[in-house]
Amino acid sequence: MKATTPQDKNLEHLARKRAGAKIGWYIHATVFIAVNLMLLAMSALSGRHWAVYPAFGWGIGLAVHGAVVFLVAGGAGLHERLVQRERERLSLQRDPW
Repeated sequence: MKATTPQDKNLEHLARKRAGAKIGWYIHATVFIAVNLMLLAMSALSGRHWAVYPAFGWGIGLAVHGAVVFLVAGGAGLHERLVQRERERLSLQRDPW
């Protein structure tokens, strides 16, 4: 999409930023799964079940990352609804007809 107006450019920038954040979370989740499967195998081969500790700690970080990406910065979030409402109010004030 070729952005022509400043508003289009802002929307394009925001869309790319959010898409990048979501891709970042998917990469984080993929690495989490791969590394923790490797740690699980190493743990099972040693006869001890220590792999649950790094998985739990990292899992908390992954959950927080996901909450920020999908809930806080998501399109249906409270912040976006408030911003949209303010845009509508401002556009009505500028263009009463």
